Amino acid sequence: MNLTIPIGIFDSGVGGLSVLRALRQRLPGQPAIFFADQAHVPYGPRPMEEVRDFAEGITRFLLEQGAGLIVVACNAASAAALYHLRGKFPGVPFVGMEPAVKPAAETTRSGVVGVLATPATFQGALYASVVERFAHDVTVLQDTCPGLVGQIEAGELDSPRTRQILERALEPMLAKGIDTVVLGCTHYPFVIPLIEEIAGTGVRVIDPAPAVARQTERLLKQNGLLAEGDAPAPVRFVTSGNPAGLQAMLVRLGFGGWPVEQANWEGHQIK
Repeated sequence: MNLTIPIGIFDSGVGGLSVLRALRQRLPGQPAIFFADQAHVPYGPRPMEEVRDFAEGITRFLLEQGAGLIVVACNAASAAALYHLRGKFPGVPFVGMEPAVKPAAETTRSGVVGVLATPATFQGALYASVVERFAHDVTVLQDTCPGLVGQIEAGELDSPRTRQILERALEPMLAKGIDTVVLGCTHYPFVIPLIEEIAGTGVRVIDPAPAVARQTERLLKQNGLLAEGDAPAPVRFVTSGNPAGLQAMLVRLGFGGWPVEQANWEGHQIK
């Protein structure tokens, strides 16, 4: 067992903190480096090739910082870059985000499920493959929730504007009989209370983060990287945006007052 090698986790912004939260609950003794690419948030509307370049640059940076496993805690980056990253860094274990369509399709009673995600996720081969394999007998409704990532980045988790965006997405789905909502963006778990309030008690909301934490644990064990013990390990937080902004969000989201480092893009590299 190696106690010193951290896991690297990255997202376009604060959304990946929902994955980090699940990882800390399951693996409190595992050190981690969290990178928020807030200079480029959101990834969802960006071209896939651009997101792939960002993901490769961040992966290089995290590996240079000593990470032994990479969690792509961003659905858009997973859709755009996960296959590419595994080919580019063949010795590195990767965990990516896959929309939880399979468990939704297996447990829906009405036969109608809703997926909330960004355009990059819906355009990716990963999402298309999951729907084709697991949801052929289920009606899948989808919405890109324009503006929602920006609201969450700004800490507007329960504001009237955030509610309006979610109502616009969910009400047509509810009218068509959904009984399950799949969160296909790592930012969205932070508005689960609002989603549940709008959707009502008969609708199940699936957050994929706990499954990602379980898969991360499996790969850490498999690669001899799992830290021993449950004593809380340190987390380094790095952003390409404003450190004070990320620090404020860490407090807002219940992570406490960790220091935040700043890193800057120079071309396709992070310094």
